Amino acid sequence: MALSTQRASAFHPSAHQSAPTQWNYDVFLSFRGVDTRNSFVSHLYYELQHRGIKTFKDDPKLERGKTISLELLKAIQESRLAIVVLSPNYASSSGCLDELTKILQCMKSNGTVLPVFYNVDPSVVRKQSSSFAGAFAEHEKRFREDIEKVKR
Repeated sequence: MALSTQRASAFHPSAHQSAPTQWNYDVFLSFRGVDTRNSFVSHLYYELQHRGIKTFKDDPKLERGKTISLELLKAIQESRLAIVVLSPNYASSSGCLDELTKILQCMKSNGTVLPVFYNVDPSVVRKQSSSFAGAFAEHEKRFREDIEKVKR
């Protein structure tokens, strides 16, 4: 993975201004584990860490299927930038979508969101077609009492 030194320095607070004290991570990685954990994301994480970019990547042992953990919420809030790896099964995980909602809320005021389209066309995400259409239809059935959650 090629990441130029010039670009890597953009992540370091000393390259520009001092970072606010609430930032404990330069990057928060959001991804669907079954699609990318042991391939693209593991390589990306390694390269970021290797270049001194402090990166949060969730532990595969974290409890799944529940609401977003406090540890993940805190890591999102304490990150300067979020890289969201959108893969074919990303939208099928309500946890990933909860995480994305929190990322968008936090980064709106104090950060940047960088989407990476991994084996999925950006138009599929934008138009919510293909695997994304099916995933959102399932979420609408599952959360019919809380349809606002799906809209968010």
